[in-house]
Amino acid sequence: MAIVATARKVAREELTPAVNALESWGLQVILGPNLFEEDHQYGGTDERRAEALQWAIDLPHVKAILCARGGYGTMRLMNRVNLSPLKHQPKILAGFSDITVLHSALNNIGLSSLHSTMPLSWPNNTPEAIESLRKALFGVKSSVELHANKLNRVGLAEAQLVGGNLSLLYALSGTPYKLETDGKILFIEDLDEYLYHIDRMMLSLKMSGALANLAGLVVGGMSDMKDNTVPFGKTAEEIIREHVNAYNYPVCFDFPCGHIADNQALWLGKLYELEVSGSGASLRNL
Repeated sequence: MAIVATARKVAREELTPAVNALESWGLQVILGPNLFEEDHQYGGTDERRAEALQWAIDLPHVKAILCARGGYGTMRLMNRVNLSPLKHQPKILAGFSDITVLHSALNNIGLSSLHSTMPLSWPNNTPEAIESLRKALFGVKSSVELHANKLNRVGLAEAQLVGGNLSLLYALSGTPYKLETDGKILFIEDLDEYLYHIDRMMLSLKMSGALANLAGLVVGGMSDMKDNTVPFGKTAEEIIREHVNAYNYPVCFDFPCGHIADNQALWLGKLYELEVSGSGASLRNL
């Protein structure tokens, strides 16, 4: 497994807990070139971060690529990186948050990827979140059961799971990396956004048609939301539910994934069953 920094900078000591755990699972961990470089907030210049990601993509004996952290910067690499070798030599690419741009780009060329915790987040994760990553890396399928939520909408869906960070999905609209959502179960999560930003992003997805033909919607952590002096009047979850009220697919809230301690790993681009009833919900990797 190679660890690379595609976004913000990271220090060697911040990786130690994750590297120790990964090695205890029997994995050989290789630290990518330029990993500890700095260019203001970034983990090196765009060129150097792109070089490191391309190195991990091209190196034959690397079977998985784990992004060190998110923040901001992965989108700046997309015109410098060639993902097509992964079509002939598939590898697991894992991460979340800013890594959503890579998940979307890979989905658009027919490849799956792993939405999971990253080394920087490791010390704050639950044991269950870390174990979910281990199971995913070793091919163990997952099933998560949830309590009922008053905003849920009942239904059953079996489809490919796609998605990631809402802000990134919004930012990718109109680009070659825009996520195709028709007939799929969409997963979204976000962190530290104003409530009116959540409304604007959901409205944009709705106006673009991205919400109309979903097979289902799974809403993860909407963490540390912010409001203005004059309150917006709805929670992030209520805003999301309002924008999908016109549709009939199942909707599930409070899924344990995103910028939260219990950040459960999800395979984006793979088949899942979403079942939502009056008593709860489940998401199962088929």
